[in-house]
Amino acid sequence: MHSSPQSLLLAGRALGQWLGLGALVGMVCGAASAVFLWLLDRATAFRSSQELIVYTLPLAGLVLGWVVERFGQATKAGNNLVIDTIHDGGPEIPLRMAPLVLVGTVLTHLFGGSAGREGTAVQMGASLTDWVSHRLRVEQPMRRQLLAAGVAGGFGSVFGTPVAGAVFGLEFVVRGRIEYHALLPALVASVVGDLVTRSLGIGHTVYPQVPHVPLTPLLFLQWLAFAAAVAAVAIAFIALTHAIKKQGERHVPWLPARMFLGGLAVVALWKLVGTSDYLGLGVPTIERAFADPHLDVEAFALKLVFTAVTLGAGFLGGEVTPLFFIGATLGNVLARTMGIPLELGAAVGMAALFAAAANTPLALSIMAVELCGAAVLPHVAIVAVIAYLLSGTTSIYPAQRLAPQPGERP
Repeated sequence: MHSSPQSLLLAGRALGQWLGLGALVGMVCGAASAVFLWLLDRATAFRSSQELIVYTLPLAGLVLGWVVERFGQATKAGNNLVIDTIHDGGPEIPLRMAPLVLVGTVLTHLFGGSAGREGTAVQMGASLTDWVSHRLRVEQPMRRQLLAAGVAGGFGSVFGTPVAGAVFGLEFVVRGRIEYHALLPALVASVVGDLVTRSLGIGHTVYPQVPHVPLTPLLFLQWLAFAAAVAAVAIAFIALTHAIKKQGERHVPWLPARMFLGGLAVVALWKLVGTSDYLGLGVPTIERAFADPHLDVEAFALKLVFTAVTLGAGFLGGEVTPLFFIGATLGNVLARTMGIPLELGAAVGMAALFAAAANTPLALSIMAVELCGAAVLPHVAIVAVIAYLLSGTTSIYPAQRLAPQPGERP
């Protein structure tokens, strides 16, 4: 059946609309990510040169907690608010989420909290995109697709991984299903966002390219054991973070007090381990995991505890980069045990751990390729998918919903 000129015209208009809106969202997200990454770099550099500032993390938590309680009640759910809004519609995501989470995350890193940046990028992208959607008075279905594009634009631009960013925006909303209806705007937003961030002079961490390693039956069996370890660590991270948050809310209802106590705990851990490697993002240790055969075996466990305490107490930030740290260092240890090249073990562990924790195996397999080269396939896909399946329904995003199973009503 041939398409009529009228249907072709309508399709062309729709394509043009999505290209335009996706590009607009990408420009907004890319600019926001550039500002955020620049500030984050300055904050990390200052803390590294003036480590005494870490002692003030409890006071910073007290003040930041008061600000969130006073001005951020409507945004406290973070990424879960974004997921719920994509599913259910509802009120406009408050625009103040963007500056609040940006400043809060930068301050968390400045004073030594162990957190990431993906949550900040996703929330900034979603809140700025929803503000644009409401100004343009778009219909609800288009709003949902633009929100997915905002998530993709934020994620892709903050990590410099545009294809993974696009897929992440479609994959993280529903466990077990990809929202393909938002594919075009998400891809455009992620690519444009990455281009804008780079054009503003922001660079990204350059990871080693992994060597080509043929897949053999023995290596496949090793990857199964590797995936089981990754899934166990992902479950432990989620359980500990959620337990600290739940018990903290139960016994210390006032957020500023919880963050003060969380800051004290991080400072105590910092003094106990005697190193600053587990503060902030921890990118230097991630890079070491690709090459250092003498990396501390317990590094992944220590970073897990530092991050769970920081985020469970209420400090702002994301989970991705700490999970990269935990996964890369775990991968380093497992690779040494199994006789796998360190670069490959670290790359696979880095991507697979976040894939299991966020239920996004496809996006993280693609991300590993964008960061570490095509030779990481098929290994990363095997481990990411198996770890994702073994981790069950647990997630760092409690608002994630399960896709309807065959025969069930959506």
